[in-house]
Amino acid sequence: MYADYKNQGADEVLRKWDEAGITQLIYDLYEIYHVERLENAFVDIDEILAEKELRS
Repeated sequence: MYADYKNQGADEVLRKWDEAGITQLIYDLYEIYHVERLENAFVDIDEILAEKELRS
């Protein structure tokens, strides 16, 4: 779903998450994301990714 939201392939999304070191964090937050609106989770993931990219 997130890949569709970003108009990207799942492999590309996972690669970006892996490169930013946030894949495990996103998996760890699954229970929170599972109960909230998907759009909120997607925005949160975008913010986490942007923050990591700024630090690199």
